[in-house]
Amino acid sequence: MEKKDIDWGNLGFAYMPTDKRFVANYKNGAWDEGTLTSDPNVVLNECACVFQYSQSCFEGLKAYTTEDGHIVTFRPDLNAERMANSARRLEMPAYPEDKFIEAVVKTVEANEAYVPPYGSGATLYIRPYMFGSNAVIGVKPADEYQFRILTTPVGPYFKGGAKPLTIRVSDFDRAAPHGTGHIKAGLNYAMSLHAIVSAHQEGYDENMYLDAATRTKVEETGGANFIFVTKDGTVVTPKSDSILPSITRRSLMYVAEHYLGLKAETREVYFDEVKDFAECGLCGTAAVISPVGKIVDHGKEICFPSGMTEMGPVTKKLYETLTGIQMGRIEAPEGWIKVIK
Repeated sequence: MEKKDIDWGNLGFAYMPTDKRFVANYKNGAWDEGTLTSDPNVVLNECACVFQYSQSCFEGLKAYTTEDGHIVTFRPDLNAERMANSARRLEMPAYPEDKFIEAVVKTVEANEAYVPPYGSGATLYIRPYMFGSNAVIGVKPADEYQFRILTTPVGPYFKGGAKPLTIRVSDFDRAAPHGTGHIKAGLNYAMSLHAIVSAHQEGYDENMYLDAATRTKVEETGGANFIFVTKDGTVVTPKSDSILPSITRRSLMYVAEHYLGLKAETREVYFDEVKDFAECGLCGTAAVISPVGKIVDHGKEICFPSGMTEMGPVTKKLYETLTGIQMGRIEAPEGWIKVIK
């Protein structure tokens, strides 16, 4: 299929409507078969549950063109599982995991002309989402739901390479113990917006959230998990029931241990330890890894030995190995790559 006339090398990380999107509806206790539509608009009642009580969740993954010309996506089964868990926590009917993957494939196939070519640095971002769609005025779950998938071509999250970030320790809490921090609920991101806007106004790139109960342990940022490297080369990521189980983070930890031969630990990370780490990064679907050069705790600076000019050496190896797997340059573990075309 002929590609769209898009300046792939200059794409930003922003929404661009594509030709088709997938829509399925839940009504009378069952999901319908779903369909592809060219209409990008969603029409809902003014009292729809999603507007009144924020009953919604979403996912994020990407389609890539590999070195050998295939269109693939990365570990969509884990996105399907995580979305089902998010839905159940919000008293929403889980969209069947096998149907989720089928819908991703159909939507990418229908928008093949928007999948950026290999080497462009761009990808097709895939956003599955679900929400309560019928009118609800009392505080209760909806009876009807809509599951949708949109796609949009995006450029690299960081133009010109990922420069180390400066982040602050936030006075706000991201998620309460036993709350919804472990699921990808829209409401989690709504409450983080004020914190990120105020961080930007003060000259910081992101927030570091500590655990709400004791404010002594590192959790995550508003939209990414932390990954640290010790001075002896051990890769460490925080463990908490309030952290979103990042697919990128889990993949990086596997890469660290099985591809790079490094020790990898998922454990509680106390903020007092952070000053002793050699490298720090934020990991997620959008940028894979964003290096962190400095953390500011109410005026006190923690500067990592990796510096403010480029990724640390271990972080760079992790990034290059995982992106190599995604792009087909490095052989992937079994089941990691879903070939679409």
